[in-house]
Amino acid sequence: MKKIIITVGLLMSLFRGAYAQTTSAEKENYEKRKLKLEEVNLVTSYYGQDGNNSAVTGGIGTEKLSDFANSIDLKMSFIDRKSRQHSIVADFNIDHYTSASSDNIDPLTLSSASRSDTHIYPSLSWSMKNDATHTTHGISYAYSTEYDYHSNGINFNFTKASRDNNREFSLKAGAFFDTWTAILPAELRPSGYGSAAEGDRDPVAYKPRNSYNLALSLSQIINKRLQVLITVEPAFQEGLLSTPYHRVYFSDGSHTVEKLPGTRFKLPIGGRLSYFMGDRLILRGFYRFYADNWGMKAHTVNLEASYKITPFVSVSPFYRFSNQSAVRYFKPYGQHSKTDAYYTSDYDISAFSSHFIGAGVRLAPPGGLWGIKHWNTFELRYGHYMRTTGMVGNSVTLAVKLK
Repeated sequence: MKKIIITVGLLMSLFRGAYAQTTSAEKENYEKRKLKLEEVNLVTSYYGQDGNNSAVTGGIGTEKLSDFANSIDLKMSFIDRKSRQHSIVADFNIDHYTSASSDNIDPLTLSSASRSDTHIYPSLSWSMKNDATHTTHGISYAYSTEYDYHSNGINFNFTKASRDNNREFSLKAGAFFDTWTAILPAELRPSGYGSAAEGDRDPVAYKPRNSYNLALSLSQIINKRLQVLITVEPAFQEGLLSTPYHRVYFSDGSHTVEKLPGTRFKLPIGGRLSYFMGDRLILRGFYRFYADNWGMKAHTVNLEASYKITPFVSVSPFYRFSNQSAVRYFKPYGQHSKTDAYYTSDYDISAFSSHFIGAGVRLAPPGGLWGIKHWNTFELRYGHYMRTTGMVGNSVTLAVKLK
C-alpha cells in the first residue's frame, strides 16, 4: 500500500511542479490535463460456509470457514497533449479468514499456522484511451501474500472498437508467478521438517506455481435493446498444483499427501446477453462451458434481472446454476489405491451441482445519498450457496461509490 501511495504522490508532485511553471495562457490547458480523482469504491463483504468434505482430512470432516473482506480502489485520470485519456487505478484488498478445516493440518497443537490468516493483495494499473484510433491499451501489476504463499502478477490489455462503437474486440494476457510454502500434515513431516508456524525454526520447502492466462472477447450491439458478448479464456498452469497439506487415505487404511500432475490446461468459453426491456428492466444471461486436461467438464448458467422501482432505486435478483464432472484423479475417502499415479480427495474438483441465489438493492440518487453530494451509489447484495455434496454458504456484500 505504501508503494501505491508513494507512486500517486510522486505523480501529483510532478503535475503540481509543471503547473507552477506554466503561464496564465497555459493554465487553462493544464487544468484539462492534470491528474484528478474520478471515483473511490469501497467494498466490504462477509462469507461463511460449512460442510463435511474437508480435503485437509481426506475428504471427510468440517469445511467450516468464515471470511471478512475489504477493498478500496482509487480511480484517477488525466488527458495528455494529444487528447488521449489516461486512467490510473490503485486497488488495495485485505481478507481475514478463520478455518476450522485448515486447523486440522496440525491437530496436535492448540492452533496451526493456518487456522486464521490475513490475505493482502494490492494492485496498480494504467490504461490509455485514444478516441482517434478507437483503441485502449494498458498494463497492471498485482501482488498477493498469505501465510503460505506470495504472488506477483502482470497483465496487459488491448481493446479496439469500431468507428460507431457498436463492436469491440478485447485481448488480455497475464502471468502470475507464485511461491508456495509446502506445509505438510503433522504426522507426515520428515524429521526436522518445519510446520511453518510462528516461532518454528525448522526449515520447510518452497515450491513454484506459475499461471499464464489469455482472454479474447468480442462484444456487439445488435440493436438498441440487445447486446452480445463472446469470450474465450485459455489458461496454463505449471509447478506445484497439488496442496501438500491435503491428506489422501488409501483403501488399506494408510494415508499420504495429495499428488496431482505438474501441469494443467484450462479452456473456458462463454457468452453473455444483455436485453433492455424499456427504462425499468434489464435482463442479463451468461453461459460458460469449461474443460481441462485433467478430465473436468463444467457448465454454468447465470441469470440476473435489474428492475428500477424508481429512477434512483433498483433491485437485482440473480440465480446461478453450475454442474461439473470430477477430475480423473479424484476418489472419496479410503477409495484410492497405492498404485494410482495421482490422487486427491478434494471435493472442489469432484463431481457436483451447485446453486447460488440471491438479490441486491442499489440506491443511486443524482444529488447524492443522505445529503452527501459525492456519495454516488450504495449497494447491498446477499447470496445463498448450495452444493449437492452438502456444502452451504452465505455471503453479504456492501459496496459504496464516491464520485
